[in-house]
Amino acid sequence: MTGWAPEGLGVPARRFAGAWVPVVIGLLSAVFGTAGIAGYQSPEHIPGTVHIGPAEAWTAFRRGVPFVDVRIPADYEAGRIPGAVNLTIMEDPTDPRNHFTEAALLEVAGGRDVPVVLYCNALSCWRTAVAAERAVGWGFTGVRYFRVGFPGWLDAGYPVE
Repeated sequence: MTGWAPEGLGVPARRFAGAWVPVVIGLLSAVFGTAGIAGYQSPEHIPGTVHIGPAEAWTAFRRGVPFVDVRIPADYEAGRIPGAVNLTIMEDPTDPRNHFTEAALLEVAGGRDVPVVLYCNALSCWRTAVAAERAVGWGFTGVRYFRVGFPGWLDAGYPVE
């Protein structure tokens, strides 16, 4: 398998992967509201990124790698990884609440080939996967996909602010 898209659809997974997640989430949200996506599980890997767990995130943190929190402002204000920049991502990139843009990510990362860690609220959060897909699509090559996100950081006992 070359990507994380569903098998058997007649579309190469790598090409299809970036399109299906926002569509499925949008449909579920429209039909059931936010609670309807409670069973969602983010993909284990995003092509073009490096999947990291809490230990690797801690190492990146200690090395000064920038962290981008893609959660909504209320979650960010309730607690975050120290120094993380909040770039809320929305399903619709034209939504005025969307702050996860190519220019904003470039400003935080400092370059397209510089490591940057993206995170949200654990495995059930779609935001990190979509942010990682967009970043790769914009040509970022240093994306660290921290799938377990803030709860994984907390569970590991690392500092928060």
